[in-house]
Parts: sequence; C-alpha cells; structure tokens
Amino acid sequence: MVTNEPGASAADIAVHETFAVRVLLGRGASDRIADEAARLDARRVLLVSTPSAAATADRVAAALGERLAARFGRPVKHVPVEVTAQAMALVGDADADCVVAIGGGSAIGLGKAVSRRTGMPQIAVPTTYSGSEATPTVGETENGVKTTHRDPALTPGTVVYDPDLTLTMPSGLTRTSAVNALAHAVEALWSPDATMITDALATEAAAGVLSALPEVLADPTGPEARGRLQSAAWLAGLCLSQIRTGLHHQLAHVLGGAYDLPHAELHTMLLPHVMAFNLPSAPAAASRLARIAGRDPVDAVAELARAHEGPTRLSDLGVPREDLRGVAERVAAAPYPNPRPLTPDAVEGVLDEAW
Repeated sequence: MVTNEPGASAADIAVHETFAVRVLLGRGASDRIADEAARLDARRVLLVSTPSAAATADRVAAALGERLAARFGRPVKHVPVEVTAQAMALVGDADADCVVAIGGGSAIGLGKAVSRRTGMPQIAVPTTYSGSEATPTVGETENGVKTTHRDPALTPGTVVYDPDLTLTMPSGLTRTSAVNALAHAVEALWSPDATMITDALATEAAAGVLSALPEVLADPTGPEARGRLQSAAWLAGLCLSQIRTGLHHQLAHVLGGAYDLPHAELHTMLLPHVMAFNLPSAPAAASRLARIAGRDPVDAVAELARAHEGPTRLSDLGVPREDLRGVAERVAAAPYPNPRPLTPDAVEGVLDEAW
C-alpha cells in the first residue's frame, strides 16, 4: 500500500509480493504431473530431468503419452548458457509449449532458463531440498561468471513436492541440500527486505530443517520426516523469493560460477562462516536462530557441516588460496545488502576461514 500522508517516506513502506504458484504436496503427488500438464492445456511437453531422476522421468513420460514432445536429460549445475542452447534447439525442433523439470537445482534451473527465453509455463518437480523452485530467480553461467536474473515470470506456475522422490537421495546430498535450504532462511532473517511474513516463513523453515534433517539422516527411508524436510525447503524457497540475498549467496554464486563447484556442498561449507561473521551485527536474527537451535546457532550449523563425509573446506574443492583475494574483491564490489559492511579484507577473512 502506498501512502501520501505527510511524514511518510519510502523507508516507511514494506513491500511484500505474492507470486501465483500452484503447489501439490504429499506422497504420490508426482502421479498427477500429467494431469497438471492437461490443466495447463499443454500439448507439446519438453521433459527435463537429471540422470538421478531418470526412473521418475520415465514414469512421467509414459503418463504424458501423446503430450510428450521431447526429453532432455543433460542439465548441468549453474545452468551454463551453452547447455540451455542445446535444450532450446530441442524446443524448436519439438515445437514445445510447456516444460516439466524433474530433479535438483540443475534441472529446475534449466526449466527456468528455457521458460525465460520462450515464456512457456513450467511444472517443477524437485527431488532435492534447495527450494529454488519456489523463487522468481535463475542463475545462469557464461564464461565462468554466474549472473542472477529475477522476474516474477520465472516462478514455476506449478510445483510438485512428493517426498517419495527423495527417499533414495544419498545421505551426503540430503545433508548438503537441506543446509542449502537453511541458508535461504538464514539470509532472509537478516535481510533489510525482511517483513513479518518473511520472518515467519524463515523461522518455520529453519526450525523444520534443523529438526527434520537429523531424523532423515538417522532413517533415510522414513517418508514422514522426508516430507517435513521437503515442506521446510519450500518455505525457505518462499523466503528467498521475497528478499535480496547478501554475503552468503554472493559468495556461493561467485565461487560456483568461477570454479564450477558443487552448489549444495559449497553452501554447506560457507554457511557457518558467514553466520559467524554476520550474526553479531544481526541481533534479531541471532535471537531467533538461537531459540530454534536451542544453543549457539553457529555451532549447530557448523556441526552439521563438519559431519559431511565429502568436502568440507574450499581447499578440498581445489580453490587456490591465492585466488581468494580476487574473489573477495568481486564480492565486496557488488551492491548486495548485508548486515555487516563488506570490505575486501573482511570478505577475504571469511573465505580464509572456509578455505
């Protein structure tokens, strides 16, 4: 709401945008993907899937029947523009009018990139916990630089959450993907764009991740806890759709695009270090997170990150120590909001801790 009353200024007005998204949530929801395509009056569906989701894609392809126009099974992390060009060639050949994306962030991102170029409606079927399917953004990489595009039209019109699709996720990916979702909620709590709505969503999302993730790691085949973790990731994605991200996501984008690093693992190793840097300057966020974690939230997240059986440091991923200064300068130069001022020295200190 805009007011012209005396004394009012732009700084007094909080803006909350709601994006039109249809969400199917629950066991067996993926059985209704073909029905959702029919509801959209889609006649020529491009089916995008990651190799890990091939079995689900086969089932969906059979259900789509004559509506299936083509399949693309080679999405790549960080959505390289050259891969999008390959998918776009298939779109033209098949005369596709809708894209269904099944898998993790690489598939969901490719679906968004195709929609960005064509305006086609999207049905997103995430099989990990990143939450990006609930956002109006896509990060595309070209020549080692990852650029984020934001547009309400990039939000998938339909999102299908089926916890059964996550039951075979490896424990390592389960952990890092969930911490990736947690990072969205954490940055929402200290964002200058935060509202009472985003605070509520972020609090519930963080509580859901921190309570459900240990249960899922203890019993990966339990659909109830998997469902709660999936719901928490959805809420975390909704947070990300409302706020501008700060240091954490900027670090992940610059490092991921420059060195082609695994997205979820990168978020996981960075998050506790960014929290340690920012939370002293974000007391409201620190207080909420401490209540949720029941202890120092930095320690709680660091414990989750350290327990990962894969890479836990930037050096493990092959990032050269001598490159950290250049990364720090790029991040500090970007106009991203952050609760603590970003200087090259400060950002390099965070990177050094993560290295």
